[in-house]
Amino acid sequence: MKTAYYPFALASLAAAALTACGGSGDGAQLNTRPTWLGSIQATTYDGAGDDLLTAGLGKSGMAALVAPPYADPLKPTAAELRRLAIYTNYRALLDMTAAGGYGSLYGPNVDAQGNITTGEGKIAGTEYIAFADDGTGRQNVTLMVQLPASFNAQKPCIITATSSGSRGVYGGISTGEWGLKRGCAVAYTDKGTGAAPHDLQNDTVALIDGTRSSAAAAGKAAAFNAGLSPTDLAAFNGATPNRFAFKHAHSQQNPEKDWGRNTLQAVEFAYYVLNERFGTVSGNERLKTITPGNTIVIASSLSNGGGAAIAAAEQDTRGLINGVAVSEPAVELPANASVTVKRGGSTVAVTGRNLIDFTSYANLYQACASLAPSIASGPYAAAFAAGFASAALPIAPNRCASLKAAGLLTATSTASQAEEALQKLRDYGWEAESSALHPSHAAFEIAPAVTVTFANGLARASAKDSLCGFSFAGASAAGAVVPLAQAALASMFATGNGVPPSSGVQLINNNGKLGAARDFLSVSSNGTADWNTEGAQCLRGLVTGAGDAATRLQAGMQETQRSGNLRGKPTIIVHGRSDALLPVNHTSRPYAALNKKVEGAASKLRYVEVTNAQHFDGFIGLPTVLPGYDSSYVPLHVYLNRALDAMYEHLANGKALPASQVVRTVPRGGKPGAAPAIAAGNVPPWAASPAAGDAIAISEGAIAIPD
Repeated sequence: MKTAYYPFALASLAAAALTACGGSGDGAQLNTRPTWLGSIQATTYDGAGDDLLTAGLGKSGMAALVAPPYADPLKPTAAELRRLAIYTNYRALLDMTAAGGYGSLYGPNVDAQGNITTGEGKIAGTEYIAFADDGTGRQNVTLMVQLPASFNAQKPCIITATSSGSRGVYGGISTGEWGLKRGCAVAYTDKGTGAAPHDLQNDTVALIDGTRSSAAAAGKAAAFNAGLSPTDLAAFNGATPNRFAFKHAHSQQNPEKDWGRNTLQAVEFAYYVLNERFGTVSGNERLKTITPGNTIVIASSLSNGGGAAIAAAEQDTRGLINGVAVSEPAVELPANASVTVKRGGSTVAVTGRNLIDFTSYANLYQACASLAPSIASGPYAAAFAAGFASAALPIAPNRCASLKAAGLLTATSTASQAEEALQKLRDYGWEAESSALHPSHAAFEIAPAVTVTFANGLARASAKDSLCGFSFAGASAAGAVVPLAQAALASMFATGNGVPPSSGVQLINNNGKLGAARDFLSVSSNGTADWNTEGAQCLRGLVTGAGDAATRLQAGMQETQRSGNLRGKPTIIVHGRSDALLPVNHTSRPYAALNKKVEGAASKLRYVEVTNAQHFDGFIGLPTVLPGYDSSYVPLHVYLNRALDAMYEHLANGKALPASQVVRTVPRGGKPGAAPAIAAGNVPPWAASPAAGDAIAISEGAIAIPD
């Protein structure tokens, strides 16, 4: 492994000098460094001891249940953090069990043509990493380019793999795998999010490689600093000790508005790196010989990363991107989209709401809805009831009762209130197929975590604002705020997801009647532990109400809304019908209709909806924790890989794009927690000419999905 550094100042001076010379005289442009690009660290991996895809772990090591260790857990090295970050992020996004498809349908040992090999799938090459910033150190968006040794400068290709969720820069590694196997450069960005927090109590921050430093020593090199003055920091720590600030929530940048720009910056970084490596040399000058005119560029990723790819395509005025292939994208529709979604013969009443809108709605009703008898046989439903509706901890029934007291439910018994809450979710755009997933989502606190993070981000809230009384801290088993174990903090760059609860950092209700406590264990002003209904109502009020924070949040929402104009770029979106986090009625379905409304006949968007697929493939691979996911759901990742295959063939060889359609998958079945091994028949290919009962019709401003 060899590492080199390219100082920003020296490279900028060199680029300026070359530009002053006027170029090479043959019409080619000089390979000038983007002004926003900081110092570049380049590390070459031999593909044996270490590599781009698996950090040296290989297919076997990535599947191992025991994570790779640190020599010193309190001071992990940059290389150790990278290795664990790749291991953690890859596994978080995929079903890693052999029965679920790892090693046969996908995985490092499955080659670009889908052949199962006996190798470990390690990929040699060079990794380049740098910040994009405006000079203040307040943005410091992490960019990374992985350049495999197999890259062919005569047939150059780039794919983007923007991080999923609120993860760090390795949060799209499972998408990057496709590009690395194809010999493409992969352009990553953390899009202004990330897993490593600012420890406000001790005033330490993470650097670009995940190692930690005092904030003073890091200065502008901090991956994220909450930006509190010494006076404010001291006051905050005195009032609310042992808290953490996270970049997505507390950067005060509204990072989501820039996810498209960050993805385009990653592509620009890739072009710069490629031309520094392969560009024609004229005298002492490197020229831009790998250009958008001779390179295939596919914007890709999943979830928030998929939404970023779509945003990048919309914002691409320079032709940097040729096509888009994404999975379950978080796309924010404008308030005046005026599109219609039909399923079967029925029009869906509520569609196209922004993520903060529908997640704040779920945050209010999901815990109660999870007790509905009609979904009692779903994954984790029994465990949820045992854990959150027991005599010792009746917080879910208490949530139902508090919603009734607030006039948000009308039913009188817990069971009927739960069914009413479930129906409210259905009426607000969730499909019936996603109903069974609410208990597991509620148990993992997904809606509260996402709602608090996005509310803070959109409202440009500071950590000191404690928006709606929420903060992030370590907590005891009883829920009291306690200092976080230093080993957990030291490793969080690698293990965290950027949206607490994560890696020991919990969601805290500062306004608990009995004092600050872990959110779901806190006591509300009515004297009951009702999963902090008041906090959930406050967050919902930021979306629907008035006041300074609500005004700022609603303005932030408008900054993130997409236009629907993909500029004629061929696009494939795949989405699971059962998605309970990013429901299809609020994301991919209405976006497809909006795109057709905006682009008309020029639209080249194709939408593939996959039955029995949901948002978290990683949950399928937890049969002992979440039995029922394995027997009921198929991996959507298979269809993202197929979308990338199809887009590459379209761009490289002119092959027709697939038709918009519903793909009817077959669940593995069997006993929950012990489902039989997946087979090809469980994940059939899409049809070249879908039957009438499977064809999705997209017209200008409308989409019709067959049942």
